[in-house]
Amino acid sequence: MTVVLDNPVKTAHRDPRALLNAVRPHVRDLTYNVFGDVETETELWEREIKLLLRDNTMVRNMAERILANAVAYSITAMERPDVHLGVGKTVDIGVHQLILDTPVYFAFCEVYNGGRYKHHAPLIERRCDGTVLRTADVIRANGFEADEELWSMDGANCSPCDDKAPDSH
Repeated sequence: MTVVLDNPVKTAHRDPRALLNAVRPHVRDLTYNVFGDVETETELWEREIKLLLRDNTMVRNMAERILANAVAYSITAMERPDVHLGVGKTVDIGVHQLILDTPVYFAFCEVYNGGRYKHHAPLIERRCDGTVLRTADVIRANGFEADEELWSMDGANCSPCDDKAPDSH
């Protein structure tokens, strides 16, 4: 007897921490700032976590969850430009962290967007159309674990980017 599963269970997911750390050799700008302040620390993941904790009131576990989902969202947006995605306020904190650390973000775009800068072009008005929840589904389909709690808490409150701007998310 053969059993066919409609939704096979996935056992392996893409690791946002490993994917962010893989960008390190491509960081070429302001390396004295990115790597010079902590010589022994080689992980970009740790750098971004420390920056999140420096600038936001949250515990480390929340910073890690937010950063993991921001990396997953950003890579998915780069790999799936055909799909209009949107992020909620909570995960957007991590997306902004990545973008604001420009030496790291430029390298991130080099590695995951073919060297093209992925613009962040937010619209003023938030949409309340479920884009955030649909985005979490696309992230899952792209091989990442989407943190259900983070995505559902902002499910109806999307901070959308202008999909008409060239290569934006």
